[in-house]
Amino acid sequence: MQGGLDFQQLVGALGDGVIVCDAAGAIVYWNGAATRIFGFGEEEAIGQSLDLIVPQRQRERHWAGYHKTMATGQTRYGNDVLRVPALHKEGKALSIAFTVAMLHTPAGEVSAIVAVVRDETERWGEERKLRARVTQLETVQA
Repeated sequence: MQGGLDFQQLVGALGDGVIVCDAAGAIVYWNGAATRIFGFGEEEAIGQSLDLIVPQRQRERHWAGYHKTMATGQTRYGNDVLRVPALHKEGKALSIAFTVAMLHTPAGEVSAIVAVVRDETERWGEERKLRARVTQLETVQA
């Protein structure tokens, strides 16, 4: 506890999913919001690879970026939001948005990566419907 603030309680109470992975990509922390978003309980997620929630067709690209980030200690997604497909425990597709933060050892080496995740599946679906409607109206007026 730092300055009276309980960080474990804080992260557990967030509405956004918080997932921490070690340098190899194994999940070492999974909060309650991550369970709500992805359907996997903490006991199911801890120790598992991120392949748990990364769709098969995205895995090669995901791991290439992950390993590059771990090797260089740099990512552009600390400030920029990354929007990608993901998987729910039941197999349904999700649209998620997230930012990441790098954690370092005292020697300055990257030890873990934190992802703060939001489920945007509903919003993404609404945007697709609006774009389709705009296209339809533009076609009718042409």
